[in-house]
Amino acid sequence: MPRRWGSWFLRVALLVSAATLLAGCQRNEYPRRTDPTNTLYVGVVESSFPTAFMPWLSREGIAPTIASMLYSTLFAYDDETGGFLPNLAQNWYYVDVQGRPIVTESGSVDYGRLEKDGVRTLRNPQTGQTERYLVVRVELDPRARWSDGQPVTAEDVYYTLDIARNNYLSNHAGALAWTADLLHLYSNAGQLQLQGIFTYSRGAAEQGYPVEDSDRDHVVYLHVRSVLGAVTSLFTTVLILPRHLWEPVVSRDNQLNSRNPDARMQLLYQNPVGSGPYVLDPLASGPSQLVLRRNELYHLTHDDGSPLYAVETIRLILYQELNVAIYAVMQGHIDMLSAALSPNYVRLFEGRDDLFLSIAEGTFTQTLVFNVNPVASERTPLRALLANRDLRHAIALAIDSEMLIRLVANGAATRVSAGLIRESLTDFYNPNADILKGDYAARLERANQLLDQILPERDQHGYRLHNGERVSFGILGHPGEIELIAFLQVQLQKIGIEIRYQAKGSSPETTYLWTSRFDMTIHGVIFSLANVDIMFNAHFVALGRTSNYGRLVNPDLARGIEEMRSTLNLHRKYQLLYELQPVIAELFYKVPLYSPQVISIARTDRYTGYEVVPGATVFNTTNLQQIRRVDSVPRIASSGQRIERVSQGIGGEGM
Repeated sequence: MPRRWGSWFLRVALLVSAATLLAGCQRNEYPRRTDPTNTLYVGVVESSFPTAFMPWLSREGIAPTIASMLYSTLFAYDDETGGFLPNLAQNWYYVDVQGRPIVTESGSVDYGRLEKDGVRTLRNPQTGQTERYLVVRVELDPRARWSDGQPVTAEDVYYTLDIARNNYLSNHAGALAWTADLLHLYSNAGQLQLQGIFTYSRGAAEQGYPVEDSDRDHVVYLHVRSVLGAVTSLFTTVLILPRHLWEPVVSRDNQLNSRNPDARMQLLYQNPVGSGPYVLDPLASGPSQLVLRRNELYHLTHDDGSPLYAVETIRLILYQELNVAIYAVMQGHIDMLSAALSPNYVRLFEGRDDLFLSIAEGTFTQTLVFNVNPVASERTPLRALLANRDLRHAIALAIDSEMLIRLVANGAATRVSAGLIRESLTDFYNPNADILKGDYAARLERANQLLDQILPERDQHGYRLHNGERVSFGILGHPGEIELIAFLQVQLQKIGIEIRYQAKGSSPETTYLWTSRFDMTIHGVIFSLANVDIMFNAHFVALGRTSNYGRLVNPDLARGIEEMRSTLNLHRKYQLLYELQPVIAELFYKVPLYSPQVISIARTDRYTGYEVVPGATVFNTTNLQQIRRVDSVPRIASSGQRIERVSQGIGGEGM
């Protein structure tokens, strides 16, 4: 029996088992079937739901999705235009020394003037060096409200960004990364060393930054490094917190990100007050169900004043087994799944009129990452081999992405260049970085030639030896990646390298990755113009608690990335991105496997109007704004709908 048919029949058998399990349950009532209200039932496949809803707490599972529905960022990134869409803030621009906007007649950034009139310098008290910086003016939407009715003000933005830079109070390494290019600096003891956030009541006038009295609650000025991408994470990643609730309870002994919160903080964790499109209903929620209700105070609306989000209530239903959740959708117990599905399930859904099958373009790339520079305590003779570029080159040549796409992803994936930039990013994609293509037999021959120079000896099973020991490496992965690693095991056996699966566990970064306790790992990466200034540095330069898990140190690449980050000439930035891709490719540090499509399903008997959104499951912002009950009267969307549709990042990448 062909493997793909075996996988398909196995999944059918598992679904039959799920059907038997559900049929045996004593609870035979499924409220969705008879619910006449505008309530969307969403299945979530996890071991448990989060019990704390402080938006910076977790990047795992459904938690960041819920956070992005309860809270808001200043802006949202528009992938189509490369600009920012209104959210809590409605406008922004760089300013010159007179406080005048550095914009063109159309309102976009005037890059020609920015280098000449926008760059200033200051002395960094932590490094003693001179820093170039830009001044950014942010204007909040005066309609924005917290869900308790209080207005969102400039002081909320100041508090959020200030505590993000103050690890003494936040205890949040991620927040430091999001705000790394904000020149607002604290010592390790929590002392402010350099102010880089200014409001009407916090030094704007002293800096010469104009704020009208009528705008005192709605204008913030920021000092950011002269990096074009510096504002992106500040605008689109940091969820703004209500100062009036958090400031009274946060202290050194009761940090924002606390493992042992006191009663006051626990109350805030469990009863979130946000400014997003939905609010949590704590009384209706429990261990197996979370209920979100549309925030009637949410400020973004259609042009006619009607709510931007069409769905009034969302019931998130917990399932601990994926097959049980799939069966629940197929039988009409829930409307959709929040989870992405294996392509091996697609055959189960094809041809069903009551299901919407979403097969969306993927936006991340699965890579194989090598531990090239472990900390001293984790160095071993075999790991030392991974520092050899030729050995990594050989492994990269032996990986057959086409086979992985065909057999692991069931065809629902695409190849990605070794430069790790997707071909669809036509402005700066470099085809010269696609160096791992061509005849596979020839690649294998070349791989073995390289390894014969490094590891010429083999054991009786054909595996290569190093000082008499078999060359064997573990690959960290989740259970869902076992099949992928099994195929890598087969492919690398052809060049005499043994591969073993090693479970990542629930906290792989703290357990294995940041401590160098691994040989190789599967890691999904996303690079785009929106994030390269931060992500190239995080993946290839910065050490410590970053995405540079293998601790790569390459001065030439680091210099190139810094030049790309620091140029204010957009055309030059594109050129440098183009030039960096072959450099990244030829390091063979993060080797691309494939970019998987995102497959998900929803029922069409209660809601209609679903749309396929790149990089997202059917549970996404666009669908929450536009789907409607099939028994409702269709409403024609206003001309402003598209502008504000992507104002939250639901269903996309978490923080």
